[in-house]
Amino acid sequence: MTTSPFGRVITAMVTPMTPDGAVDTKGVTDLVEHLVATGHDGVVVNGTTGESPTLSSAESIAMVETVKEAAGDRLAVTAGVGSNNTAHAIEMSQAATRAGADALLVVSPYYNKPTQAGLLAHTRAIADAAQLPIMLYDIPGRTATPFAVDTLIALADHERILAVKDAKGDLWASSEVMAATDLLWFSGADEVNLAHLAQGAHGVVSVVGHVAGREYRAMVEAVDAGDLAAARAIHHRLIPVTNAIMSTSQGAIMAKAALVELGVIEHASVRLPYVEGPDEHLDILRKGLAASGIGAA
Repeated sequence: MTTSPFGRVITAMVTPMTPDGAVDTKGVTDLVEHLVATGHDGVVVNGTTGESPTLSSAESIAMVETVKEAAGDRLAVTAGVGSNNTAHAIEMSQAATRAGADALLVVSPYYNKPTQAGLLAHTRAIADAAQLPIMLYDIPGRTATPFAVDTLIALADHERILAVKDAKGDLWASSEVMAATDLLWFSGADEVNLAHLAQGAHGVVSVVGHVAGREYRAMVEAVDAGDLAAARAIHHRLIPVTNAIMSTSQGAIMAKAALVELGVIEHASVRLPYVEGPDEHLDILRKGLAASGIGAA
């Protein structure tokens, strides 16, 4: 299975934490080992699922160092460095590079809602200052600012902008960009992983992959082989666990709870404004794991 600077079967890692809110370094290394053992060739750290808004800059860089030390060459480590402050994003990209990241994830600026011209200038400034391959992160549901088709086509000309994590949900826009550029496309929403792969995506950046890495690797390989029936069967089998993790509350909350259920990490602790799921959510999660045939690690 041909890979890329980012990998192809990638999980956007949670940041394991202790009950007092500190980053759980042992939990981080245990999670890396779990992901290596379950079919992954890449991880994203300090993304949405990693609770990046509540990590300090120092904690974010320490996460890159810890994950890279644990993973070695077994996983491509893509570091989330996006910000709505262009200068800060550049600083974080340089710090992540020094910390050992293999690639960078750059989200569109949130809250300040730039024009597409501003988004283009922001992203180019980060890429010009960077030394690593860049994956753009298009998630307007959280940022309010999508990467327009023409903007992505223009950014594809930059030598370091190589990929897009698509959580926009516009399959036709994805097709337009894939047809017009050589950008590597990654599904950024587990509900549409199969749809993206079937129309030419290179891989997935998953949340459900915390517990279904083997299944997503099999799905990618099945699509590569032209066996859409096999890929579709995997997609259907993962519906219960995908709903349980992605639709019950927040992916980060439920992914941590799932990892505790499987014995991968010790604590499901999250930082405010997140709170751990109540018992009824855990019941939904357990049923979803069982219905999708995902058992103890």
